[in-house]
Amino acid sequence: MNRILVGVLQVAGLGVMALLGLIDVGTGLLDSPVFPVQVALAVAVAAVWLPHYRPRSTLLPLATIGISGVSLLVSAGLAVTDPYGGLWGIAESAALLVLLVLVARNARPDWAVLALVTAGAAVSVMPLRAGHTVIYGTFCLIQALAAAGAIALGVTLRMTATNRQRALDSVRAEQRAEFARDLHDFIAHHVTGIVVQAQGARFIAEQDPKRVLLALEQIEQAGSETMASMRRMVGVLRDPQSSPDAPLAPVSGVPELVPLAEQFTAAGGPPARLHLEGDPHGLPVEISTSAFRVVMEALTNVRQHAPQATAVDIWVRHARDQLLIRVANDGPAPRPSLDRPGYGLVGLTERVRAAGGRISSGPGVDGGWVVDAVFPLS
Repeated sequence: MNRILVGVLQVAGLGVMALLGLIDVGTGLLDSPVFPVQVALAVAVAAVWLPHYRPRSTLLPLATIGISGVSLLVSAGLAVTDPYGGLWGIAESAALLVLLVLVARNARPDWAVLALVTAGAAVSVMPLRAGHTVIYGTFCLIQALAAAGAIALGVTLRMTATNRQRALDSVRAEQRAEFARDLHDFIAHHVTGIVVQAQGARFIAEQDPKRVLLALEQIEQAGSETMASMRRMVGVLRDPQSSPDAPLAPVSGVPELVPLAEQFTAAGGPPARLHLEGDPHGLPVEISTSAFRVVMEALTNVRQHAPQATAVDIWVRHARDQLLIRVANDGPAPRPSLDRPGYGLVGLTERVRAAGGRISSGPGVDGGWVVDAVFPLS
């Protein structure tokens, strides 16, 4: 969708430049001794800002410096000759202003300063191509102010994007830390059980050898499950700033969805109806805890964004090779809010992806809002 919007804006920009070019030609640009050069400059500047540039681009400022330098040379050459009157190249001026916004938004900081100075100077002195009177000096000042505004707009867009990226990174880091804490609590629970069973087996070894074998089998099963979860989640690191002696908490998973739905209904929200298919037990810890968080976040969003909903349905299906989650309500679609930027779904998406799953949300076929998540179990 963003690429489509950018394409539409680029086409609209080219249309505006074409209109400004016709105005230039009709009001004196044909009298310029270097008319073909000025037309070529306007086209070249537009060609520079048409491609899609990634943040911290190096090619964008270098191209801007080159094209702005040529524009300055043309302005200097025409300024020392007899003025031809009329307009000086409004289309080229507009294209350079757009280029200033893009450089301030996307260029590498070290090259951006030189590119902004060069392009800003090229825009500011362009009216001197057509005349040296006070009116042309006034137009120079107006275009200099426009260049400053374009730079300010680009810097504002850059700061907004930077702040949003920092917020997203913070949400992702917090979600990964929470994911790792769940793994820590799960492992601590199983390791504690292994230690207790080993201690018990040592005391009953002489009295009942068969019970020792049973304890060893339980120890082996708990150890295998713990190692499997550690291998699946090896990329998730716990926050080094958190205390290693933090108290342990029980890990909430799919079995805990029953009391979660009951608590949601009892708290005054729309009735939450839980539909379980398959055994909720025996799931990998990262899958079970992530599924619980998906449902919990979806219910939170229902309470915040869909107070008119009359019911919430939660489907959990434990298939042979995947776990399917769906949370649907019959309330209206949530509206975007400036007070709540909506980073909860970002963190939830990060958690689901870390567990190897996929998540999506959107309007339902029959209305309402639907959240779907799929976790692989193979």
